[in-house]
Amino acid sequence: MAAARAPASSRRCLFVLLAATLLLSACCAEGAAAPGGKEVARRRQLLRQRQVQHHLKRLNKAPVASIESPDGDIIDCVPIASQPAFDHPFLKDHTIQTRPAYHPEGLYDESKVGSQKPRQKITQMWHQNGMCQENTIPIRRTKKEDVLRASSIKRYGKKMHKSTPNPSSVQPDMLNENGHQHAIAYVEGDKYYGAKATINVWQPSIQQGNEFSLSQLWILGGSFGQDLNSIEAGWQVSPDLYGDNNTRLFTYWTSDAYQATGCYNLLCSGFIQTNNQIAMGASIFPISNYGGSQYDINILVWKDPKEGNWWLQFGNDYVLGYWPSFLFSYLADSASMIEWGGEVVNTEPDGSHTSTQMGSGHFPEEGFGKSSYFKNIQVVDSTNNLKAPRGVGAYTEQSSCYDVQNGNNGDWGTYFYYGGPGKNPNCP
Repeated sequence: MAAARAPASSRRCLFVLLAATLLLSACCAEGAAAPGGKEVARRRQLLRQRQVQHHLKRLNKAPVASIESPDGDIIDCVPIASQPAFDHPFLKDHTIQTRPAYHPEGLYDESKVGSQKPRQKITQMWHQNGMCQENTIPIRRTKKEDVLRASSIKRYGKKMHKSTPNPSSVQPDMLNENGHQHAIAYVEGDKYYGAKATINVWQPSIQQGNEFSLSQLWILGGSFGQDLNSIEAGWQVSPDLYGDNNTRLFTYWTSDAYQATGCYNLLCSGFIQTNNQIAMGASIFPISNYGGSQYDINILVWKDPKEGNWWLQFGNDYVLGYWPSFLFSYLADSASMIEWGGEVVNTEPDGSHTSTQMGSGHFPEEGFGKSSYFKNIQVVDSTNNLKAPRGVGAYTEQSSCYDVQNGNNGDWGTYFYYGGPGKNPNCP
């Protein structure tokens, strides 16, 4: 006897019901497997924390001793051969050049002339609590908070693209696209093998945490496009980089216009430090007072004619280390422009110009004790001699916000006053 079959309509209903059940089960299973919004955020946070910890481990080398500075910094005394520079693949078998083969001729002429005037000595704050031993270098420890303040881990310790002033630009307003403004003196048109300056030290106020104010010299080669080479040194106030408003010694380098290469201080491999007494990025003091005591620092950068490396000296006593010439393309030979002066970041808070100060925060016409200065600016020529620069130009994007005035006399050689308050009635 044949089995009775369900009507066709019933079979169709049963099939639809079964398909719907399977689809619902699949959706439930997928919903259970896929993390919700909170879970996704938690996983991202964990991943970022791991990335930050990995970056900190790479930057903070194992110290033989650590010194706590009164300003809250931790200075690690790291074996000289363990410093971040030697993470660079080209420096794995590098023999450290402990001192330059040659200093520029005429380096100490100024100190002979001024020997009857005792100079106020500037030092670093961490020295109050100790010093690093021989064969180590002092490195400011990077904290988790420092990295987290950056726009990304990759950009930590790096300047923005196009942050170098280009006095030859036919469209100076283009320089304000990324908010960087300058008041500088400069020379170009020759081959330069170094530069020197005595820089007045202040503590300019910063309006926004992501703005900075610095005073430095630039050693430049190449064009102002994608291939700019730059070596920089001076002092800066940068809450974003350091987490406070202290005035700090700093260096910077790039070989591709601030894109992929280079960094501040020792925050990447490149600069090789040889000195155990001065820490890059550490606070310097004392600081000049408006209408009161004035303090300044000497910065010298020059190319060793024998080895070809670019050396850095702070004051008359501290040769700090060098940038190996292979880091650069144009600067492997020489520089084509030298700049000295101030730079600020203007984020235009509330749609108006920032009140972040440059230099002392006062205009050049106020003069000594009130406006910031660079004095005894010099260049190193092809014979390794320090010389007064010829044909010094001046440049600023908005003189009503920050200005510069050049001068020359017997005591100060070639000098200039620079800076300003930023936002004011003439700079809205």
